[in-house]
Amino acid sequence: MNRPDWIRQSHRWLSIVFTLTVVANFAARAMHGGEPSPWITYAPLPPLFLMLLSGLWLFVQPYMRKWRGGEHHRGVQV
Repeated sequence: MNRPDWIRQSHRWLSIVFTLTVVANFAARAMHGGEPSPWITYAPLPPLFLMLLSGLWLFVQPYMRKWRGGEHHRGVQV
């Protein structure tokens, strides 16, 4: 698996982790009726930060290919 595929797959799995932490956050708020502990509140932030980095990388890839002059798609020249 090359780097863009690995980053894309990681981005997908990070989105699942992020969604689960947000759901856990809402569940904790509903069960306790108030502010949950800080580790539950801030748990979505690490996957969100990693998704920001991987998402920006995936966003920039087509522009980098154009800038380099090659029209490659996943390692195959089109």
